[in-house]
Amino acid sequence: MTIALRGYGLATFTAAALLLATAQPGSAAELKYKPISVKTPDGLTISAQEWGNPNGPEILFIHGFSQSHMSWMRQVNSDLAKEFRIVTYDLRGHGNSDKPEDAARYRDGKAWADEVQAVMDAAGLKRPVLVGWSYAGRVISDYVTFRGADKLAGINFVDASIKFIPEFVGDNLKNLPIMGSEDLATNIAATREFVHGCFSKQPTAEDYEIMLAFNMMVPPKVRVGLGGRPLDATEVMSKLKLPVLVTHGSEDRNSKVGTAEYTAKTIPGAKLSVYQGIGHAPFYEDAARFNAELAAFVRDANKTKTN
Repeated sequence: MTIALRGYGLATFTAAALLLATAQPGSAAELKYKPISVKTPDGLTISAQEWGNPNGPEILFIHGFSQSHMSWMRQVNSDLAKEFRIVTYDLRGHGNSDKPEDAARYRDGKAWADEVQAVMDAAGLKRPVLVGWSYAGRVISDYVTFRGADKLAGINFVDASIKFIPEFVGDNLKNLPIMGSEDLATNIAATREFVHGCFSKQPTAEDYEIMLAFNMMVPPKVRVGLGGRPLDATEVMSKLKLPVLVTHGSEDRNSKVGTAEYTAKTIPGAKLSVYQGIGHAPFYEDAARFNAELAAFVRDANKTKTN
């Protein structure tokens, strides 16, 4: 069997192992998801995936800085997939999506908004709930700023920001500049520390290896390009008429809980859910609670008529 994969090193090996694990003896490998190829208006190819119930209410998961669609392993392989139509994708510069090295490709808010819309269009999503982790708060802010919220059922901000507030920055972000190093040993060391720092309850050894692998698929120049982008969506978010859930771990070392409190206070009617003893990744560290809260939120959001 020959499998063509984009990527390199350990990440390629891990992806191949996961793909082969789904194969039946003597037959072609079957993916757990339907692959979706997306072309953005600025010419990038984005790798997207469809999971779950094709007739269910829609959820679009957007991952964070240096991550991939595989961050949502405890959602797409859960009961959520029985009820909901789930779409994930790799942001530009990440996973199996195109990775231009020009920093300008990561600093244009409209390009990020257009990328989200391109994924929605390619997947045929009509009115999804956006679930955005960490850096995805910037991406969702771009989407609402440039595209509006008419095509959305709701938003779940997961340890994500709508405004950069220096006093709410956690100590784990000290690794970000070092993760842009072109020296491989330095880059790996910083990435290892960063990934560990994203969790209060640490991932299993196997899951950590997978996470480190897909983090290392993001080139240093992409990481540098992602940095330094201003963020203040206070004005647009303060006018949002949409169900919003703000999820945050109390022990988040990337973004302190004050970030979530600011978001919940800014957006009319937003609900705040703080996970005590949990770090930057509540969807992984307490997947049972996260999945239950998200399911309830999506059900309610799809009952709500928005402008």
